[in-house]
Amino acid sequence: MMGIRLSLLAVPALLLVGFIAFVTVAVAFVLSRPLSPAPAEPIVFDHSVHVQVAGLDCVFCHRTADQTYTPGLPDVQQCMFCHSVVSQVGPERAGYAEDLTKLRAAWQDQRAVDWVKNHRLPDHVHFVHAPHIQAGLPCDTCHGDVGNSKGSLTQVRALNMGDCVSCHRANNALTECVACHY
Repeated sequence: MMGIRLSLLAVPALLLVGFIAFVTVAVAFVLSRPLSPAPAEPIVFDHSVHVQVAGLDCVFCHRTADQTYTPGLPDVQQCMFCHSVVSQVGPERAGYAEDLTKLRAAWQDQRAVDWVKNHRLPDHVHFVHAPHIQAGLPCDTCHGDVGNSKGSLTQVRALNMGDCVSCHRANNALTECVACHY
C-alpha cells in the first residue's frame, strides 16, 4: 500500500520535473536561433553608407513611413535622385559597383527593384508605422541598428503579440485589440 502511495506522488513529480527540463531546454534553443535569416536582395543595399556617410534619415528613403501604414520601400526613381549624381564608389566600397550598375539598368529599363520584405507579421495584424514615428519612437526600436547594417537586414525582434503589448504597456500606448487587429 505504501509503495502505491509513493508511486502516486513520485510519478507526477518526475513527470513535472521532466516537463520543466524539456521546456527550459526547448525555450533556450528557440531563443538562441535568429528570428529569420536575412533575405537575398536583388541589389545589395548598404544602409551604413546612406545613414552614416550621407547622413540620411530613414524617412528620406522610406517616404510614407510617417504618414501611412507602410514605410514604403524606395523605388528606382527615389534611388536615382541621388545616384544620378553619385555615380562612383570609392575603393573601400568597390564591391558595390555591380549593384549600382544593376540600379542604373533598372532605371534605364524603367523596371522596379523587387525589394524583399524582411520584417514579418501575422496576416491578421495591421501595423501602422505613422503613429509610432509621430510618437517619437526611433526606428531602431523594432528594426535594430540598421544604420550600421552593410547588407540585407534581419528581423531583430519577435514582433509577436507579447512583444508588441509589452512595448505598448511600457510606453502607455493603446492595448485594445482593435488598435492592431481590424
